[in-house]
Amino acid sequence: MTLVAAAALLTAAVAGCGGGAGTTTGPSAGCPAVLQAAREDVAKAESTDSAWTGPTTGPAAVPGKSIVYVAQTMTNPGVAGVAQGLQRAAKAIGWDVRVIDGEGSPAGIQAALSQAVTLRPSGIVIGGFDPQLTSQQVARARAAGIPLIGWHAVDAPGPSTNPPLFTNITTKVQDVARISADWVIARSGGGAGVVLFTDDSIPFARTKADLIEQRLADCPGVQLLAYANIPIPDASRRTPQEVSSLLSRFGKKWTHSVAINDLYFADAAPALRAAGKPGGGPPANVGAGDGDPSAFQRINSRQYQAATVPEPLAQQGWQIADEFNRAFAGRPASGYVAPVHIVTAENSGGATSWDPQGYQAAYERIWRG
Repeated sequence: MTLVAAAALLTAAVAGCGGGAGTTTGPSAGCPAVLQAAREDVAKAESTDSAWTGPTTGPAAVPGKSIVYVAQTMTNPGVAGVAQGLQRAAKAIGWDVRVIDGEGSPAGIQAALSQAVTLRPSGIVIGGFDPQLTSQQVARARAAGIPLIGWHAVDAPGPSTNPPLFTNITTKVQDVARISADWVIARSGGGAGVVLFTDDSIPFARTKADLIEQRLADCPGVQLLAYANIPIPDASRRTPQEVSSLLSRFGKKWTHSVAINDLYFADAAPALRAAGKPGGGPPANVGAGDGDPSAFQRINSRQYQAATVPEPLAQQGWQIADEFNRAFAGRPASGYVAPVHIVTAENSGGATSWDPQGYQAAYERIWRG
C-alpha cells in the first residue's frame, strides 16, 4: 500500500467518527441497509418539532391528596428531575408531595418504601427501582389501598398487574435503545469500537443495555469492545478507574460509548481529560437517558458527551400527578408515552432540558375541569 493510499484510508476513518447523522463518510462495513435506516431514524429523532401530543381531556382535580415519591437515589439526576417535576405539578394541582430517598441500596429503598406506606398517603411513586426488591412493602401498600405509579419501575410503559402499578411512566425502552445504537452506527458510518456502560442491578437498565447490544450487532463493522457493569450508586467511585483501564486496553480502538444513563459521562470526563482525550471525542459519547441538565451542559460545551436521548423529566413529573388524578377519579391511565428524541449541540439551542411543548398548559386545563 502506498503512503498516499494509507493516508486516504486514515482520513476516511477519521471522517467516519465526526459530524452528525447523514454527514459521515466512514466505511459501511457491510451493513449499508442498516446504516441507511440508522441515518433516517436519527435524523427524525433529532427534529425539534416537539408539539404536545399527550392527553387534552380527563378528570378535574381531585382535591386534598398527598403523594410520597420514593427515590431509588436522589444522586441519579433522572430520578431527581422527575421528583422536581412532580413537586411543581403538585403545587399546580393543590396537593402535597414528600420525597424519601432510598440512597441507592436495597436496604435503604426498602426502608424508604416502608416509611412511605406507614405515612398512609393518597399515592406512592416507585421512583426508578425494581418493585421486586420491595415486594413486602408493595404488598402492604396494596393491602392499604394505596395506588402505586412507577417511573422506570418496569420495562414497559402503562399499567402493570405484577407488580401492581396503576401505570408505569417511561419512554419505550426499545425505542431509546435502538436510537442510541443507531446514533453510533450513523455517526461512525458503520465502523466503530464501542464501550457500553450499564447497571445490571436494575432490570430496566439491563434490558436497555441488552437491546443496545443487539442493535449494534446488526452492523458487523461495529464492535462492542467492553460491557462495563457499574451500579449507579457506585458510578462516581468506579467509573474513572474503569475508564482509565479501558483506555489502556483499547486505545484508539475505542471510538464511541453508549451509557444507559448520562451520569456515567460526568464521572468519565475527568479520566478522559487526564488522558489527554479531546472534549469532542473520540470517544464520542451518547447517553441513552436521562437527559439531565448536566448532560445538556456537557453536550452544549462539547465536553465528553456528544448526544443524549433524554426523558422529558419535568413532563413525566406532571404526568405522574395527572395519572394519580385519574386513579383517584376512578378513570383509566392516559396511555401517553413521550416520543423518542436526540439532543446534540446542533439542535439543543443551548437548553438544559427537553420536554414536549405545551404540556403544563394542557394538564392545567384538564385539572381545571
